[in-house]
Amino acid sequence: MRKIELLAPAKNLETGIAAINSGADAVYIGPEKFSARAAAANSLDDIEKLIRHAHIYNAKVYATINTILYDSEVEQAEKLITDLYNRGIDAIIIQDMGILEMNLPPVHLHASTQTDNYDIERVKFLDKIGFPRIVLARELSLQQIKEIRKETKCELEFFIHGALCVSLSGRCYMSAAMGGRSANRGECAQPCRKSYTLTDANGEIISKSRYPLSLKDMNQTANLKDIIDAGIDSLKIEGRLKDIDYVKNITAHYRKALDDILEERSDITKASSGKVYFDFTPDIMKTFNRGYTEYFMNGRTGSITSPHTPKSLGKEIGRVAEIGSNWFRLKALEKINKRILKSSR
Repeated sequence: MRKIELLAPAKNLETGIAAINSGADAVYIGPEKFSARAAAANSLDDIEKLIRHAHIYNAKVYATINTILYDSEVEQAEKLITDLYNRGIDAIIIQDMGILEMNLPPVHLHASTQTDNYDIERVKFLDKIGFPRIVLARELSLQQIKEIRKETKCELEFFIHGALCVSLSGRCYMSAAMGGRSANRGECAQPCRKSYTLTDANGEIISKSRYPLSLKDMNQTANLKDIIDAGIDSLKIEGRLKDIDYVKNITAHYRKALDDILEERSDITKASSGKVYFDFTPDIMKTFNRGYTEYFMNGRTGSITSPHTPKSLGKEIGRVAEIGSNWFRLKALEKINKRILKSSR
């Protein structure tokens, strides 16, 4: 029977354990070096603790060694991968193909989305040379995923939720060009989230102090069934820099949605053991989001950008119906609990 994996991010040990406890079948985490999120580095001891916790439930842990390596770092990276294997890691997510030439133990290597996995010929090549899993580009449509599935035998992983980059998956050099901080070294300064003033050829202002490169966040909740049927084996949540509350809420949301699908099907099953019971109701609008989009899943749709702010929009609780000199009246969409503030004087 085909197993469907829910894959969640882990900023650190605590977040990784929370992800597993919230229903993740697997988590991905960055070690101290060579991870594309330098600000989310973890010691080998912490990763081993996470592995032990995950394996209790037959869940898996993947380590991200997905930066481009300098020649002087090859030996360090080889040793790190070997150490991770000895600690029980289930797979290593890589970008640098030089890793294939290393003297490594028999650890699974997953081809990161940063290896430009949007072209069917490229994906077929990676499949042919032996990658057991390929992480597809976020920009793919449902039809493109189906075509890739027909031509490959390996497991396919696809992002279903989280931040989107305005550049083609994994190929942004804007941060390096503008500030010397390379995303391919785990140090992206996120220039796509900065404000810009656009002018035409004559210097006339088209848009002032807006965020034209900031995209909404991906949300494929409505497309989960179609994505699974298209041949995706692992449903990936983005967010190794997100806090523990975000990871718990988003993981729980997709666990519940995925379980509803699994209950109706006899051809697919959960990738890990056990059942999760929640003491809260997941709500993806209440954690960080810039507004949501399904991106290119069903072709190009309406606006996919969030030009007014790169920050979280939160959940809409109502619309302002009337404004006074020192008051306003809200037409509420959600229940509002009144809070009375008393002066300390």
